[in-house]
Amino acid sequence: MWWWLATPVSLVRAPIDPAAKLECVSYAPFRGEQTPLNSTAIIPAAQIAADMAQLAQLSKCVRTYSIDNGLDQVPEQAAKVGLKVLQGVWLGSNRLKNAAQIAGVVELTKQFPNVITGVVVGNEVLLRGEMTAADLVGNIRSMKAQVGKLPVTYADVWEFWLKNRELYDAVDFVTIHILPYWEDLPIRAKYAAAHVDSIRKRVAVAFPGKEILIGETGWPSAGRMREGALPSRDNQARVVSEILDLAKREGFRVNLIEAYDQPWKRDLEGTVGGYWGLYDADARALKYPAGVPISNYPAWKLHMSLGLGLSVLVFLTGMLTLRRKPWSPRFSAWLTVAVSATVAGALLGVAVDKLLYESYGVGRWMQWGALLAAGVLSPLLCAYATMSGRSLPTFLELLGPRPYQNRTFTTVLLGLTLIVTALIAAQTALGFVFDPRYRDFPFAALTMAVVPFAGLMTVNRRTAGTRPIAEATFAGLLVASLVYIGFNEGPDNWQSLWTCAIYLLFAITLWRARASQIQG
Repeated sequence: MWWWLATPVSLVRAPIDPAAKLECVSYAPFRGEQTPLNSTAIIPAAQIAADMAQLAQLSKCVRTYSIDNGLDQVPEQAAKVGLKVLQGVWLGSNRLKNAAQIAGVVELTKQFPNVITGVVVGNEVLLRGEMTAADLVGNIRSMKAQVGKLPVTYADVWEFWLKNRELYDAVDFVTIHILPYWEDLPIRAKYAAAHVDSIRKRVAVAFPGKEILIGETGWPSAGRMREGALPSRDNQARVVSEILDLAKREGFRVNLIEAYDQPWKRDLEGTVGGYWGLYDADARALKYPAGVPISNYPAWKLHMSLGLGLSVLVFLTGMLTLRRKPWSPRFSAWLTVAVSATVAGALLGVAVDKLLYESYGVGRWMQWGALLAAGVLSPLLCAYATMSGRSLPTFLELLGPRPYQNRTFTTVLLGLTLIVTALIAAQTALGFVFDPRYRDFPFAALTMAVVPFAGLMTVNRRTAGTRPIAEATFAGLLVASLVYIGFNEGPDNWQSLWTCAIYLLFAITLWRARASQIQG
């Protein structure tokens, strides 16, 4: 499996070619816990200088979006390494802040006339609904009146340019954002470059006589699927490579989003929002150096070793259980252990990889860490229960009245693992129903946990007793949710389909539970 998942991809054109610098790349300096959401945070000049020195090796220009948080230092540091700056003015609903932004940028254009090559007055302010087109035009004209012949533009998603054509006369060139992943009808990676070219030509017809700058385009390297659009390292490299090759052949300018991964965006846009960078956030390492094949799982050997180790532990647990309680288990018991061991071993590396990418903040580390722990414990505990002839415990055995309680150590541990899995499954399922856009699909760790539960319920099912209300409620919730999720996410999203299949398997497992009073 790992040979297939981790097979490196070699592209005809290197995404980042040292011999052919990028025209421009979006720049935000934030690392670790730094965030522009903290208005008092100021990025040190030395940090920006280090980034500029690195970016000067692959780009001719950087695009900024604001002068807040110390970003007013960018032109000075860019000048030292020969970079040009496409200077941004952040506009919003606060008129006083807008005026301060414009005044600050006007001052920068006077200080660094040979560095700042253009000014972007506002970024997606129409998309956010924070300003009318008429007010935006007023701000653009105000800027133009103060910066002389310096080109001025506005940047927004391409559709908002077509909806607000009055902007055309106010700008010197048209700056559009084309993000195939975020389209209302998401575009697969293999069609992304063609989509960018098609939209660019469509906008050029609508706005003849002025340059069409693609102000943002790119692809995420991690995060959840949207229909058939899959974020991954090799897809990001492929899309960037193909768009840059297209731009070179057809002679148009492209600004890639973005230079560095931005962890703070994961609070607003989920995992996928933080992984659009050409460099990773912490090590500042280029994701795909020229001449190096690209793998979605560069640490696959470690992942495979961990998985093999877990599989061996599951088999050993089953074998050692038989030594302590010698009897002749049915073939189905051994098959259950084998399936659990294989599934857990195969998916452990994927689950660990997802944990590292998708956990941001204490809450998510706890949630995904608990689910991964359940995914590791479930096959081990279920192997023990399977080979010792025990059933999957019910919630009543841990939380119910005394006649139903079974407080042996292994029962409690297995029951807690079951409860944690049920709670996280229910929480994620409801999330996909009510607020799905930025949520990650927990298919790997959830599968590791649920498959052993289902196997144990199949081979050692308790037939006597009544159906517990709690398990039945969770089962009903999961079934109702998966129907909506499957319809909402569509048939092209294999992450969604996989997750829904596991929700269904878990629902069936919980529905088959039976509770009875413990004798004696």
